[in-house]
Amino acid sequence: GFSVLRKYPQFEDFPETTEPVWILGNEYSALTEKEEILSDVTSRLWFTYRKSFPPIGGTGPTSDTGWGCMLRCGQMILGQALMCRHLGRDWRWVRGQKQRQEYISILNAFIDKKDSYYSIHQIAQMGVGEGKPIGQWYGPNTVAQVLKKLAVFDTWSRLVVHVAMDNTVVIEEIKRLCMPWLDKVALWKPLVLLIPLRLGLSDINGAYIETLKKCFMLPQSLGVIGGKPNSAHYFIGYVGGELIYLDPHTTQTAVEPCEHGQFPDDTYHCQHPPCRMHICELDPSIAVGFFCRTEDEFDDWCMRIRRVCFHSFTCLATTCPCLNS
Repeated sequence: GFSVLRKYPQFEDFPETTEPVWILGNEYSALTEKEEILSDVTSRLWFTYRKSFPPIGGTGPTSDTGWGCMLRCGQMILGQALMCRHLGRDWRWVRGQKQRQEYISILNAFIDKKDSYYSIHQIAQMGVGEGKPIGQWYGPNTVAQVLKKLAVFDTWSRLVVHVAMDNTVVIEEIKRLCMPWLDKVALWKPLVLLIPLRLGLSDINGAYIETLKKCFMLPQSLGVIGGKPNSAHYFIGYVGGELIYLDPHTTQTAVEPCEHGQFPDDTYHCQHPPCRMHICELDPSIAVGFFCRTEDEFDDWCMRIRRVCFHSFTCLATTCPCLNS
């Protein structure tokens, strides 16, 4: 106990509670596993506002302060998918440790320059096609649509990003996307499933709260992006009635990648205790994410979704409902 507080002096404000702490499908005890909770949170990729990067589109902004927070949350949820894909959910970051090549490649995919797969430059410019001028704030649905388009170019990760519209997940449609060659079982493309949801009009409807919590308990959980204009957050778990999140609203200087050796990654991990907010404060417009590396994991997700009475959120359809009408 004492060593944790010495290492993280502000950690004393984390609740001393017997209620479980859930972070992206992992369960912890707040009483006996503080060190593990912190290690898990710190290991997530933390993308924040940056300044002094090359101008977007050649003549555009060199900082995303004030407008890029939902784009950064999109980077965080997709970054978590890439970590699960290339490093595994149990991988942990240790400051100064020798970096695995896969880890460096993941960070390079998000670095603030135009030719990185998921850079702020790529997201902002792809957003123009979604009707969002560069420098305009995005909602969770827009960022999900943009990530879906950008993932096509990431031949290293070979992800299928599927955005389930109208609260409907069509199982057959996903299997067709993830296995374009239905006869070759081994070729399932890892799935990032993003489900934009509206859980109320201006405030979250209390009826959805328990189901929302269950999202963080599923092993496939990628967390939730959401928030109000100019204050988007990446939610990674909960304890009691509070959501645990990573906050992008800190402006850091853009990082130049190293050609060789270590990537200067200190600013890509949040090394202070996790932020918390009461679940009732959540803006009702969110997107929930899940990652299924294999077809078995997707089948398991479908089974769990049926079990947790997810129908208040999402309709799980075997075939496209429009074909049956």
